[in-house]
Amino acid sequence: MHRQTRVSCIKSMVRRVKTPCIGVCSTGIGDSVCRGCKRFTHEVIHWNGYTEEEKAHIIRRLDVLLSQVIYGKFAIDNPVLLEQGLKHQHIRYDPIASPSTWLFTLLKAGATQIKDLTVFGCRVLPDWRGVSLPELRDTIDADFFTLSQVHYERYFRV
Repeated sequence: MHRQTRVSCIKSMVRRVKTPCIGVCSTGIGDSVCRGCKRFTHEVIHWNGYTEEEKAHIIRRLDVLLSQVIYGKFAIDNPVLLEQGLKHQHIRYDPIASPSTWLFTLLKAGATQIKDLTVFGCRVLPDWRGVSLPELRDTIDADFFTLSQVHYERYFRV
């Protein structure tokens, strides 16, 4: 195999990391953490210059922070059922992300229409059962933003 062919094969094996941008960027108005995607200002600015590995590292951090928030409010009893539900509903999701990220994707897409979360292999934890799914979605988003801000303040603030 020629060197150029080997290099192109290796490059095709590297997973392209898509931007988490949702088109609601608040870094342009002075926020150090984007209210939409929860990336830091410097990550939004330099995203296209990052390697796939660097982008994946950012995505993993966002996934971990979001998981911390989700697991305080929901139990994901059957991740396979959750993934099947996303596919059935034609909701775009990242198959490499954690099931907690899938659940948040589901809530963002249809919290107002979901009548029975157990159909998706998930359930609301007892302390949160009296809260509607749209309210939970908004609470999760706010808590996720707060965790991202705290992470920025602790590790990146100069």
